[in-house]
Amino acid sequence: MAKTTRRTFLKTAAAASLFTIVPRRVLGGPGHTPPSEQLRIAGIGAGGQAMHDLGQVSMKGDPIVALADVDDARAGKAWERWPDAKRYRDFREMLDKEGDNIDAVVVACPDHVHAVAATACMQAGKHVYVEKPMAHEIAEVRALMKLAKETGVVTQMGNQGHSFPSVYRLKYWMDDGVIGEVTDVHCHTNRPSWPQGIDRPADSPPVPDTLDWDLWLGPAAARPYNPAYCPRNWRGWQDFGTGALGDMGCHIFDAPFYALDLGAPTRITPDTTPVNGETYPSSSKLTYEFPARGEGFPAVKLHWYDGENKLERPEELPDGKPLGDNDGGTLFVGTKGKALCGTYSNGPKLLPFERMDDYEHAKVKVRRSSGHHREWVEACKANDPEACASNFDYAGPLTEVVLLGNIAIRTGEAIEWDAKARKITNNEAANALLAREYREGWGNAPA
Repeated sequence: MAKTTRRTFLKTAAAASLFTIVPRRVLGGPGHTPPSEQLRIAGIGAGGQAMHDLGQVSMKGDPIVALADVDDARAGKAWERWPDAKRYRDFREMLDKEGDNIDAVVVACPDHVHAVAATACMQAGKHVYVEKPMAHEIAEVRALMKLAKETGVVTQMGNQGHSFPSVYRLKYWMDDGVIGEVTDVHCHTNRPSWPQGIDRPADSPPVPDTLDWDLWLGPAAARPYNPAYCPRNWRGWQDFGTGALGDMGCHIFDAPFYALDLGAPTRITPDTTPVNGETYPSSSKLTYEFPARGEGFPAVKLHWYDGENKLERPEELPDGKPLGDNDGGTLFVGTKGKALCGTYSNGPKLLPFERMDDYEHAKVKVRRSSGHHREWVEACKANDPEACASNFDYAGPLTEVVLLGNIAIRTGEAIEWDAKARKITNNEAANALLAREYREGWGNAPA
């Protein structure tokens, strides 16, 4: 198998396609860890959310064998927790030197690196768990979905609510028509909890000794280091993160996307505070329009609220009862009633609450899971790409919905979307935001 060094990474990516197809024999047969043995797991990203993910996938004793993180300070607790894991800064070097010792990789780094990291892993025949959103641009989403099919690796996006029984209960309710035909959905979040609506800092302080700034930038355009970007506030910057919508949309949209089988929107209209070319706005509202989807499922308008924008409490919700949970939630509005759930589809309720007593919800059969992370580990051991609830076949279209909202935010105008053609039909210039160029040394980005 070809080594994934900087040189070969660039050489491979410069070919006609970004992706090299790995034969399925790489995933099974001689030398492959059989289902009865431990899964050898590596991490791209070791601090913050990555440490939580790694703890979850290794909780039954599956070893963390290697870790790549560009910031020794941020990763310090992970170094202490998994002292036997080989340490790297460059994930490409890790895959190069440890490839034969790795079965699967958790990708939990800033959004702008998700696609290049997941691509390198899948090219090397490694199963991948990728934090949400699975990519920074829609072109990357489509390319990752294609590569997952071609390589046959097991994939899972980190929207853990899709493994909760509650999302399947909600789907049963919608299919059963308990609140009638749903015409409007309202999704809200308490994000951003980091600065947005700000300009690029003018100063350029020295890079901390613990950080490899060039590697942190990855495929993004070069710029001087500033603590305004990392380790956490990268989410608000367009070059690195995907804003409040990208952080929470893959969680909060999951319930309506799945329960109502929404598919792709046809139009998205933004209403935001001022937007510059550097960060996402401090507050935004969006209206997504989804077409009818057969009998009982009319056209739906999905409304998104973040920042200072708040969802109006429905009159059926008693005083003192939360409108979801601390991070946000979703309100379904139907012709016969309403339903409410939290950020991860948790705690679904019919409104008014008395309807819960009248409806035979206890008979609902829901999908059971060992947990989002463990489900992925078990699927990797079984070499079953279909076993994960949020594999790239499902996660890809959901992520596209989220990223399309960011395009509408950045253009400041309504956009009309043709999902089949992968084209914005009413704003040719906006199509440039479906993809991006990678910085030299990181290969050719999907177009």
